[in-house]
Parts: sequence; C-alpha cells; structure tokens
Amino acid sequence: MTWADSMAPLRERNFRFYFASRSVNLLGTMMATVALAFAVLEITDDPAALGQVLAAHTVPMVALLLWGGVIADRFPRETVLQFSNLTSALSQGAIAVLVITGSAQLWMLIVLSAVHGTVSALSFPAMASIMPQLVPRDQLQPANALVSLVRGALTIIGPTIGALLVVTVGAGWAVAVDAATWLASAILLGFVHVPRRTTPDEKPGTFAELAAGWSYVRRTTWLWAVVLGFGFLNAIHAGAWFTLGPAVAKQTFGAQGWGVVLSAEAIGLLLTTLVLLRVPLQRPLLYGMAGIACLGVPIFVLGAHPNLWWLVPAAFVAGVGTEVFGMGWNLAMQEHVPDEMLSRAYSYDALGSFVAIPVGQLAFGPLAAAYGFRDVLMVSGVVYVLVCGLVLCSREVRRLPRVVATDRETASEQG
Repeated sequence: MTWADSMAPLRERNFRFYFASRSVNLLGTMMATVALAFAVLEITDDPAALGQVLAAHTVPMVALLLWGGVIADRFPRETVLQFSNLTSALSQGAIAVLVITGSAQLWMLIVLSAVHGTVSALSFPAMASIMPQLVPRDQLQPANALVSLVRGALTIIGPTIGALLVVTVGAGWAVAVDAATWLASAILLGFVHVPRRTTPDEKPGTFAELAAGWSYVRRTTWLWAVVLGFGFLNAIHAGAWFTLGPAVAKQTFGAQGWGVVLSAEAIGLLLTTLVLLRVPLQRPLLYGMAGIACLGVPIFVLGAHPNLWWLVPAAFVAGVGTEVFGMGWNLAMQEHVPDEMLSRAYSYDALGSFVAIPVGQLAFGPLAAAYGFRDVLMVSGVVYVLVCGLVLCSREVRRLPRVVATDRETASEQG
C-alpha cells in the first residue's frame, strides 16, 4: 500500500467532510474533559460532585445504547449524527452560559450532562457504523487509520489546549468552545450525502429489532466471542491499570512517572496508526487479539517490578497492540456485518464493554486491600493474557479474513 493509497479516502467527498467533522468533534471532546471538571469545581469543592456529573452522562448512555443502535439502523446515520451533535451543542452551550454568568447549580449540570449522555447513546452506534457508507471497502483500513491518527494526536494535545483555555479565559468559556465544536461538526456533516438504504415498507417494532440484533450477535461466533472476552478484559484493564496503577505510581516512581508511562502508550498508538496506513491487516482478529494481549504485560510489570525502565517500553508495546486490535475490530465489523445490522452489532459490543468498566473500578480496590497490590496486579496481567488466548481458541476468530470488494460500485452498494 503506497502513501497515495493511504490518502485515497480523502478523495471521497463524503469521507472528506465526515473526517473534518470528526476531527473538530474530537478536539472539542478532548478539551471538554478538562473544561467540565473545572466548571464543576467552580460550583463546589466537593470531589464527589464531579463524579455525579460524569455518572449523569454515563448512565443514560449505557442504558440507551441498544436503542441507539436500532435508531442508527433505521434512519440515515448522518442525520442521526447531525441531530446528536446539535443537541450536544445546545447542552454544552447551556452549561457554558450557566457557568459564565455564575448562575450554575450542581443539579443543572447533572441534568444537562444526562441530556448529553442520552444523545451520545444515539451517536455512538451511528458513528461506528457509517464508515462503510463513506468509502469503498478496499479503502476501509486507511480511512479508519486516518481517523485514528487524528484521535491519537488530539488525545495528546487536546487536554493541554483545554487546560490553557481554563487558565486564560475560564472554565465556562472553555466549555463554550466545546459547544462550538459540536455545532461546527454538525454543519460539516450537512455536506455528507450517502445513498439511502432500502428499508421494508412495514418496519418491525423497536423490541423486534433489538431481538433481531441479539439473534445476529448470538449466532455470529467471532462477534460474541470477542465481546464476551472484552467483558473480562475491560474489567481487568479498568480496575488493575487505571484504578490501582496511579496508587502504585504514587508509592513508587511518582505521578510524573505515571504520566510518562501513559504518554509512552499514546506514542505506541500513534506510531502504529502510521504503520497501518501502509501495511494491510490480513487477519484482523487474529492479529488484533494477539495485539491486545500485550496490555497484560505492563499490568504484570506494574505489580512485579514497578520501575520506569520496564514499564515505559511495556506501555509502548501495549499501545501498539491496542491500535492493532482497534483497527482489526473495525475492519471485522465493517466488512463482515451486514449494513442493516451494523449499528445494532456495535451497540451490543459497546454495551458489553461499558458495563464491565465500573465493575473493575469498584472491585479492584477491595481486592488489592485484601490480597495486596503486587499479587492482584501480577495475577491480573496473567489472566488478561489467558483471556485473550481463550478468545483465540475460536477458529472463527483466528481465521476471519478480510473482505475486499472487486470494484468501487459493488463496494458502494454494499456500504
């Protein structure tokens, strides 16, 4: 694959505007993480308040994900995304106005965050499943890589820009900038026009469509095997790495060292994206599951020998593996799942992933208190790799191939 091939998706008008929309949206999202935290702290010094605001976003998003998948499969996905972005612009803009004018109260931010979480449940399945409608199938890998490249870069610089805005103009204005990015993203999506999918005259009810989605997931072995595996993997990663990790860092190599470790992981992600712009991934789930198994290594090292000389390279390799899996999973879903089922498949995948995260966050603290940080982390690292191995025991996972369209017209019709 040449560099010209890697940039080919940008020659597609629909992808070009989607890519611009997504880039602006990602910038705002990365800044908002910092901006919203300090906006809440302007109201109250209670650290539990921020948790309440964040939970108000997360709970409705998780609860409504499956319905979001149904909606994204039933209506034009670019329209669903536009509606979601416009509503997000209004909710974030309202938060900004309340904070800037000094009239914000905690309950107001909780309600507005819940609105934002609700529309996020609509946008996530649509955003994940729209790619095959934007580019020919033989361009899916570079298209996904380009989006991942921007996401990786903005993950590094976005929070810094957000913090700079908070310091210079205040948290309220920083949230206002985030609201503006949602609006700009919606406007750019207005230039995306994809062919309408054929739908039956009499559409089944919502619960019937949910049942059809579940039936598809259940009979697609490679799909449910990976989702089930990640139910355990995400619980381990959230609990061992993100919950126990900072505590171990504070007692050993310090908070600054922990930042270096996370940066090494981000660099691994970013560099691998550049590689995947050129190198085709022929066995998406075989390489993907082997790659994600690398996350078990820094978890084990964090318990066995929490030293930066070991952790930084381990985290870098974990970042490489994470990006390989992310690419492999998107290719598997976008190439093998029928378009009319894709949003629902992504919503079931997301539900299985998101539900596991708070389980790990809540469970690993008591586990470490009972059995010690060292033993819990070392066992977690080993179990993480073993779960990946169990998923790879599935022949369907190991042998899932790429699907390449023979011509652009066929690919466009399938998408």
